[in-house]
Amino acid sequence: MVEQSNVATGRTSVELFAGGGGLAMAVERAGFRPLLFNELAKRACETLVVNRKAKAYEVDGERPPIPEPGERSPLIIGDVGKVDFDYLKGRVDVLAGGPPCQPFSLGGVAKGDEDDRNGFPHMFRAIREMEPKAVICENVLGLLRPSFRPYFDYIKRELALPFEERKDGGTWQGHDESLQRLLETGTVNPHKRYDVMHFPVNAADYGVPQIRNRVILIAFRRDLGIDWERFKELVRPRFCEASLHEDMADGSYWERHPEVPKEVRKRVMARIHQQPLVRIDGDRPLPWRTLRDAIKGIDGQSPLPPIERLDRQEYHPDEFPHHIGWPGARIYPGHTPNELDRPAKTVKAGVHGVPGGESVMLLDDGTHRYMTVRETARVMTFPDKWILAGPRGEKMRQLGNAVPVLLGQVFASAVATVLDEAERSR
Repeated sequence: MVEQSNVATGRTSVELFAGGGGLAMAVERAGFRPLLFNELAKRACETLVVNRKAKAYEVDGERPPIPEPGERSPLIIGDVGKVDFDYLKGRVDVLAGGPPCQPFSLGGVAKGDEDDRNGFPHMFRAIREMEPKAVICENVLGLLRPSFRPYFDYIKRELALPFEERKDGGTWQGHDESLQRLLETGTVNPHKRYDVMHFPVNAADYGVPQIRNRVILIAFRRDLGIDWERFKELVRPRFCEASLHEDMADGSYWERHPEVPKEVRKRVMARIHQQPLVRIDGDRPLPWRTLRDAIKGIDGQSPLPPIERLDRQEYHPDEFPHHIGWPGARIYPGHTPNELDRPAKTVKAGVHGVPGGESVMLLDDGTHRYMTVRETARVMTFPDKWILAGPRGEKMRQLGNAVPVLLGQVFASAVATVLDEAERSR
């Protein structure tokens, strides 16, 4: 059961590139009722069906019905380029998705717009066909690299004017020049123009126990009259590293973790550096959450059982599915382990799941082991009951490609709030 807020009751959403369900879960927690999911990867589709009780449709099959409140949301399995969205026109409040990031990621081929896996054109077509009130896109921070920045700015202008399509055979540079001219004249129908902002974020600054740098694109249809200053205030980070270090220095962090040996505390304290604490409207920011916090449980979670054996033994599968010991962990150059008293390193998808030392954790006794899938799901802020389909590598791949639920929820809830406020002010 997905936890929901009471914000935006009655609002609707569509999720493309849904993957293992992180952003979709966040949007639903913010109060949006999903009308449709789309995903291509087999195991991710199985995950969505199992957890959401979604009714699956093939991309070349019958058109799914628009679900009524309380009914199962349809999942279209297959290439998003073959999905028809016209039947949802005027029915969608927010379109969300994380278009495939391989064209821009440092871990991918980094070919940018030349890569056929670029998912943004499909997002723009979906916008044209559905005309949603808002759009949420999450992607890798590589979009903002100097070498890709001109193309990223072009993506933002395409998102602002999605109805101005690129001509067949035309270059993106030529299309970009046309978009810039239109934006400068301001003659576009406000119902078909979107105001766009991007937000570079570190998930740790939003309560996620993981260092994860991403960029989030937000767009609102111009005719809605959204208060952007209000939105920016709602998505301002509320957690910081300096507060974590203060908690360690004054002992309050260690009071939460009395089991930590004194020699470990001394080692951690020797490496931290005091930073100036920047207050938010006079309030002290919350401390970053650590991997140790995640294993012990955040936001009401129970502590995970200790891993005592590394022979693929599963611990309490009914309560903590995928909490399985795994042998063979090793540390090697370029792949240092996760430290318990810091946020986890970025969970990566890799070709065969999370690579090498990225999923290894250093224990208090100086030994190391692989993180379990459930521990990894916790640093992605997935609920413990969320089932991931496939073998270990596929489970880890889904997590590495996902949006941390808490991060997505902050932005989705802010979208819901400003939409509500804009409607009430009319």
